[in-house]
Amino acid sequence: MNPVKASSLLDPAELLARFRVAAEQQGFRIEPFGESGGFPLLALTKRTPGPRPRIYFSAAIHGDEPAGPLALLKLLQQGFFDPRAVWFLCPVLNPVGLARGTRENADGVDLNRDYRVPSRSSETRAHIAWLQSQPNFDLAICLHEDWESTGFYLYERNPEKRGAIAEAVIQAVSKVCPIDLAELIDGFAGKGGIIPAIIAPEERELWAEAIYLWVNHAKLCYTTESPSAFPLEQRVTAQCVAVDTAVERLLRDQGKGKD
Repeated sequence: MNPVKASSLLDPAELLARFRVAAEQQGFRIEPFGESGGFPLLALTKRTPGPRPRIYFSAAIHGDEPAGPLALLKLLQQGFFDPRAVWFLCPVLNPVGLARGTRENADGVDLNRDYRVPSRSSETRAHIAWLQSQPNFDLAICLHEDWESTGFYLYERNPEKRGAIAEAVIQAVSKVCPIDLAELIDGFAGKGGIIPAIIAPEERELWAEAIYLWVNHAKLCYTTESPSAFPLEQRVTAQCVAVDTAVERLLRDQGKGKD
């Protein structure tokens, strides 16, 4: 269990209101696709006409991991999500957990182990239904935190070896946050802060969101993990740098830049 301090808890109503304001200011469409404990589940989408890479982000599927949604909010307020791409954001997937500072939802379900159909939770079912109505993504990033980690690391699902996004992210984040260089991270073999996906989805009984995304919606998928023991501001910065670097690398590899 993550020993979250009361000062790190976020008010989901206030946070979602801030996302709404920033999304409207930045030209996003706000799409409620479900609810959780009286809080709306929101998707923010911004579609620019013409060929653009489609990029998806999610955060706060675990309620005790505040850096992810705060990083997406900061980037949104700064105008990061500009016409370079078509953007899809699900910034608060577990608002009840966020209010309580718990990993699970109100029913004690870890939503990030509930993406192998049939799902148990209403939140996951609603999210999957929304995802099924979207186009496939060129890149998907799920923002997470790890309270046991000694530094930042990431999971990579990139079987076609498209570019070197993971390496670029680790290098960039290392300038603002230590990297977890352990050879074994959360039970998985890591190398330089990168955990490659080596277990086939069909061999897993419980699916994380990233596995579902990779199987059904995105052949290039990353899960970023900032270290919860570090100051929140540093973790938010690390997540922002990771997102910025991954997007810039994808755009560079696809030969696209700002209009």
